[in-house]
Amino acid sequence: MTGKESGHIDHEAAQALPHTATNPDALELAPGTVHEKLEGWIPQLASDEEIRIALEKAFDYRGDVTITFKNGTKIEGYLFDRRTAATLKDSIVRLFPKNANEKISVSYADISALAFTGRDTAAGKSWEAWMEKYAQKKAAGETNIALQPEPLD
Repeated sequence: MTGKESGHIDHEAAQALPHTATNPDALELAPGTVHEKLEGWIPQLASDEEIRIALEKAFDYRGDVTITFKNGTKIEGYLFDRRTAATLKDSIVRLFPKNANEKISVSYADISALAFTGRDTAAGKSWEAWMEKYAQKKAAGETNIALQPEPLD
């Protein structure tokens, strides 16, 4: 086995490669993920497909949702998992209820309504928003500024 096969770097070949960007500001930036503004949304759950789409969005949501069961009871919490199957009866979502220390599994078939009731904890906290705040502080002449994470609520 040669050195390359065992993960060693060919330093001569690496030095021959052109180094195009030594300034990190000149590096290519990939666009971030665009998140829908779902806070406050109450989707229509008329069809099986609408239920599946709404619960998929709830899984990606970064806040609490309120599920209303067909028997009229409600539960609010953070939806952290979903398992889809061929039927709504066999598909489930799992959530941490807001006021309990247990995980609850709910069948899609038992859900009559869904509402995105909790605050989206990551809204407005993109890298671009973070850099914009930093640039504003720098332009205002502030010193000893650094990009520090904001406290979680």
